[in-house]
Amino acid sequence: GIYFVLNNDQPAEFLSINNGGHFKGKDPTIQIDELKNNWVNETQVLYIGKAGGASSKATLQKRLKQYMRFGEGDPVGHWGGRLIWQLGDNRNFIIAWKPLPREEPREVEKTLIREFERTYSKLPFANLMH
Repeated sequence: GIYFVLNNDQPAEFLSINNGGHFKGKDPTIQIDELKNNWVNETQVLYIGKAGGASSKATLQKRLKQYMRFGEGDPVGHWGGRLIWQLGDNRNFIIAWKPLPREEPREVEKTLIREFERTYSKLPFANLMH
């Protein structure tokens, strides 16, 4: 399926240190100027992710659990969306998801990211590429 991290109408507060795990020893922290450059004011959508499909057997539940563990500082493999953990008040963000039993999650994710980019001329805040 696909999942979204949504801002609950909180103003952007950028932290100097990313609370995410150091997967393979890599620090997920980036410069505040880069965070500011990625920010999209006009939307609540901060990140669009996927789980499962032809290339992965991870369920939505497993993938979201892994994402939360990464945010707790565990060095687990969820490098995508890592910028979320460098925002203040990230524990109050909303997680929404949609199972896709008959569709390829990667294709749906790519379509949603392209639509977002067409609308806002930027990727969602924590989607660093598509």
